[in-house]
Amino acid sequence: MQNQSQTQTQTADIPKWSSLLVEAVNKPGLIMDAYSAFWNYSVGNQILALVQCQLRGIQPGPINTFPKWQTLGRVVKRGERALTLCMPLTRKRRDDESRECETLSEEQTYTTFVHRARWFVVSQTCGSELGPVTIPEWDAERALTTLCIERITFDKTDGNCQGFARGSQIAINPVAQLPHKTLFHEMAHVLLHTSEGDFTDTEQTPRNLREVEAESVALLCCEALNLEGADYCRGYIQNWLYQGVGYDADAIPEKSAQKIFRAADQILSAGRPPRERSAEYAN
Repeated sequence: MQNQSQTQTQTADIPKWSSLLVEAVNKPGLIMDAYSAFWNYSVGNQILALVQCQLRGIQPGPINTFPKWQTLGRVVKRGERALTLCMPLTRKRRDDESRECETLSEEQTYTTFVHRARWFVVSQTCGSELGPVTIPEWDAERALTTLCIERITFDKTDGNCQGFARGSQIAINPVAQLPHKTLFHEMAHVLLHTSEGDFTDTEQTPRNLREVEAESVALLCCEALNLEGADYCRGYIQNWLYQGVGYDADAIPEKSAQKIFRAADQILSAGRPPRERSAEYAN
């Protein structure tokens, strides 16, 4: 009986959700500033930062300078020591041969590398903490528990990464621009994609299509709960969809749409208060 009620509810939502997916492809969208808020550190610098965090017992996470953290609404805690990273410096020099010819020498540049202690991990800062998404009709922690998804600490040094999914675990960047949108996106990855990593002889969803599917789920959840982020979802979807290979990149494939509807329904149903779900099944 419960499965039948769930199917009826999902079927009733499909016409609206279908139009939202068409709109996601055709209506202009935005790309969040958060994807470029942090410097793209080299792999060497990320490893260097991780080693220092381990030696000092610091929780790894996004890295930024003191003034940049201030612009993001966070301040470095008193007494915290900065991390040291390798920094390229471009210097100018003159061409000796040009000077010998008594002509104006052309300025030439060369790059040297120096180590500077100027960076701090997010755990070394304080500011408004990222709390769970809780609105009257939907609760994030209830949804995570119901779907057996575990929230873990965000430990990536790439601050531009808004979150990640790993097996049945998800992590949200503590300074994510729209944490609720990222939460829906990563939950969708767990429901739709992370198990694919366990198989080597089966067909896997192309990466760009995985991103389209996860962000489409986030779009439907944001719209269903009247949360901010639909414009950014469309921008993200269009950015990844147009990288499509082997299928019509001007539309979301039907098979993907079915997966998107199912995952969105699972996430929304899992976060509803028990009394709402009971009433839904009774109808």
